[in-house]
Amino acid sequence: MKYISTRGASPEISFRRAVVSGLAPDGGLYMPAAWPAAPDRQAKNFAGMAFGDVAAEVISLFAGDEISQSELRERAARAYAPFEAPETAPLRALDDDLHVLELFHGPTLAFKDVAMRMLAELYDWALADAPRGKTILGATSGDTGGAAIHAFAHSPRAEVFILHPKGRISDVQRRIMTTTDADNVFNIAVDGSFDDCQRIVKTLFADRDLAASVDLGGVNSINWVRLAVQTVYYFTATASLGKPASFIVPTGNFGDVFAGYAAMRMGLAVNKLGVAVNTNDIMRRVLTTGVYAPANTVATTSPSMDIQVASNFERLLFEASGRDSQALANLMAEFAAAGRFTTPEPWLRNMQQMFVAEAADEAAVRQKIAETLREKDYLIDPHTAVGLVVYDRLKAQGLIKGPAVCLSTAHPAKFPDAVRDAAGRRPDLPERFADLHERAESMVDAPADADAIKRFVLERSRFCVKTG
Repeated sequence: MKYISTRGASPEISFRRAVVSGLAPDGGLYMPAAWPAAPDRQAKNFAGMAFGDVAAEVISLFAGDEISQSELRERAARAYAPFEAPETAPLRALDDDLHVLELFHGPTLAFKDVAMRMLAELYDWALADAPRGKTILGATSGDTGGAAIHAFAHSPRAEVFILHPKGRISDVQRRIMTTTDADNVFNIAVDGSFDDCQRIVKTLFADRDLAASVDLGGVNSINWVRLAVQTVYYFTATASLGKPASFIVPTGNFGDVFAGYAAMRMGLAVNKLGVAVNTNDIMRRVLTTGVYAPANTVATTSPSMDIQVASNFERLLFEASGRDSQALANLMAEFAAAGRFTTPEPWLRNMQQMFVAEAADEAAVRQKIAETLREKDYLIDPHTAVGLVVYDRLKAQGLIKGPAVCLSTAHPAKFPDAVRDAAGRRPDLPERFADLHERAESMVDAPADADAIKRFVLERSRFCVKTG
């Protein structure tokens, strides 16, 4: 299996290389050169299988013969051993047509654990014979950072520098990141938004001087293999239901919902993919009007979705264009110059065949949290509430019909104040986090400036090779 850049000006790479890569050198995102096929009979066999075994089968389709399925099973077993739910990603029925896919049973209480822990195992495999370790650089809107830090803590082959927007994530999200005691982990609180953090990471991945000093690796959803792992729970959820469904996905950077699209391209029967956004509704706007025009980011109670520049949308544009890398590169150049673009009409029609989108404002989110507790005796976090509000609206519009699965991306205890204010009940953290607020934090403050972050990385990296 080979991987290509969406912008077409970078050489193909192997699966091993894709594991440890972020952006392609031409600024594009890596994609499979061709979609692997998961035969229908294979997908049906996933019912009743352990999540790790399904993960091994699905990932092997992306890896080809570069890693054996037996090694993938061993690594998946280690990756998912700490999850508190035996199923790893269990389905919970809310009514006859609606299920919630609980993705928050991992070590950091968010869906990012599902992919990140397997990615850490694959990093260990990919770097086994490397001359030096990888310097992982990432931005987080709240959950990616904690999952990456937990998965890679104490790794002899990787160090982790994570940027988060200072004061714009919940205290629990921050503390899960900043209280990890590992000398290969660095937390950077950036004076800006998540979009600022993401911009800095993209700038540094394109910095040739930095690349000559440290070997940068990506674990944000710009990393293709992370998305490949996320396809797994679309397969397991469908197998558990025993029939095709629509998936409603709370969306920030567009990676989780694009993983659903990838599963569909592999052969999984999916009815519709519902893109659920909060007040920062750029993905609703572009999927309904075609106009991609970032606005100012608004802080909400669902901070992981407080994003105006969704990096993974480039992957969908690439697909919708018929994989026309030159046309996509031109559109991205237009966006870089003008700060906006209008999606070509044929591309938009292609996207609208599979994707529907809606937004949930803060009042609706609060109401949904309270209503779900009152009517279903089920406590949800604000991101899941966004998804359930959007499900109601898409169903009322006739855009979603029949069985539906809403992805529940975080444990409500990661957002205790927002949940308490909405539902009148403060969710308890799992016992292993009982002393979280007493643990010492470790982080540094930094301006929203790529040069300042670059200096910090060069000063602290244990894998840095001095140049010049």
